[in-house]
Amino acid sequence: MSTVQSARLAESINATLADLLEQDPRVLLLGEDIGRLGGVFRVTRGLRERFGADRVRDSLLAESTIVGQAVGMTMSGLVPVCEIQFDGFTYPAVNQLVTQAARIGDRWNGQVSPSLVVRIPTVGGVRGVEHHSESNEALFARVPGISVACPSTGEDADQIL
Repeated sequence: MSTVQSARLAESINATLADLLEQDPRVLLLGEDIGRLGGVFRVTRGLRERFGADRVRDSLLAESTIVGQAVGMTMSGLVPVCEIQFDGFTYPAVNQLVTQAARIGDRWNGQVSPSLVVRIPTVGGVRGVEHHSESNEALFARVPGISVACPSTGEDADQIL
């Protein structure tokens, strides 16, 4: 993906997140450095200033707590959109994703209808080593209760979120 294409994708995701925040007061964003810094690829740039720190929340550097908090938030009626900075960093959050988030609806016999999104850049074209270039979304695609979407264009991202 070229730099121009990735910039357009980031801009489209930013615009879509802004639309969601504007349309539904229950929506909030949660992740590392997404508020003050605008996220790792600046996807959330300007959203904290526009919607406030209560709706665009910087989290601790702990992926398990990001998803754990989001699970609690969705059970209380909020609609969290989390960001994990890179795909390789999802492993600490697997327990919360697979044993909690994916099973809430069934666990509560359909009385709770959770709405939770976890945004994770995958591969990203940064050619980083170690945790920055992984592509483990296939692991999550096999888990009942989790849907995986991989947009490759801004238009795709707008339709998915």
